[in-house]
Amino acid sequence: MSTPLKIARLDANQADFKQHLDALLAWEGVSDKSVNERVEDIIAAVRARGDEALVEFTARFDGLQVNSMADLILDRARLELALERITPEQRTALEVAAERVRVYHEHQSQPSWRYTEADGTVLGQQITPLDRAGLYVPGGKASYPSSVIMNAVPAKVAGVREVVMVVPTPRGEINELVLAAACLAGVDRVFTIGGAQAVAALAYGTESVPRVDKIVGPGNIYVATAKRAVFGQVGIDMIAGPSEILVICDGQTDPDWIAMDLFSQAEHDEDAQSILLSPDAAFLDAVEASLNKLLGSLERADMVRISLENRGALIKVDSLEHACEISNRIAPEHLELSVEDPDALLPSIRHAGAIFMGRYTPEALGDYCAGPNHVLPTSGTARFSSPLGVYDFQKRSSVIFCSPEGASELGKTASVLARGESLTAHARSAEYRIKP
Repeated sequence: MSTPLKIARLDANQADFKQHLDALLAWEGVSDKSVNERVEDIIAAVRARGDEALVEFTARFDGLQVNSMADLILDRARLELALERITPEQRTALEVAAERVRVYHEHQSQPSWRYTEADGTVLGQQITPLDRAGLYVPGGKASYPSSVIMNAVPAKVAGVREVVMVVPTPRGEINELVLAAACLAGVDRVFTIGGAQAVAALAYGTESVPRVDKIVGPGNIYVATAKRAVFGQVGIDMIAGPSEILVICDGQTDPDWIAMDLFSQAEHDEDAQSILLSPDAAFLDAVEASLNKLLGSLERADMVRISLENRGALIKVDSLEHACEISNRIAPEHLELSVEDPDALLPSIRHAGAIFMGRYTPEALGDYCAGPNHVLPTSGTARFSSPLGVYDFQKRSSVIFCSPEGASELGKTASVLARGESLTAHARSAEYRIKP
């Protein structure tokens, strides 16, 4: 018999609950000095030596000896071959997921707009896509074809001209599902490089790798550190922390279902976080029993145990409304409202990356094929951040056209404000347009 799971049991009314919750949520994602220094050295080498440095780092970090960058480029024909190699069931699943993600994100598309004032002045907003986006995809055992779809499809819906994907292939290990997903999602070019060196290549460009405007996609601490380092040179999506799920349940959902929903995040990595809030103490007991009953059936049981024992919790609350208050304090990446009437709670939810409504909407569906993006804000950043979407691959430019009459009237206002700021040239520039 396996050792019982030691998951934290908390009561939101206990005097030191806030301290316990803060400790539970604490996660330090800042790179240490040694990681930062290694990443800075790698970036500098790529900037100075381009392709040569990429070949060298690929041999050193991925154990892959190649003669030149030409050996690290996959053409469109290779992506199409991957699509042929996967099983019919896998291809159908990828096609369904890609289509659902495409349809959902098409609803996010916004047209350019403008309006004309009475004096003929025209104001508006011009929306244009990025020229080129870079997609980082983890390689080897941690390969996620779903991430390819979630990052590449919105870029294509936004109208991005070229999507460039980088994916390491340690010791030559290629994930055909990842390449098949790239084919279906419309990725234009693939380079089998990874790590900080791949991020540097996308940010600054090399002889073979084109410079991009924005880098998106998950990665390890070196990738995250590199993305932070090149931000400003290029845009980035976010610096993501460990995956999180918060479940609010009224006690009426099958406890096995809730246990597996909590497992679904804990199996990502040891730092992932799974929390359940319920006003029903007996239900929390039942879920804990289900966790212990089902844990041994998981392929990643050891990882799940570490995650739940270090960062998981079952929390007793006074009511569902109380649960919503705590949820807003946590601002979770994924929030399941596993209750009879989720719409009644929705107005109380202010901070969450994605909200899964009802007993039949597990977070796992959102990870793969529901349609909304699974690239979500973590570590409480849902307080001010949003899921990845079409808008992340577009720019908004202000459009201003002044008629002679409009310029004359606006010039009077601008003149007063500019002279108040002691910016004489600003004032005189505006005053030249004022009609006598």
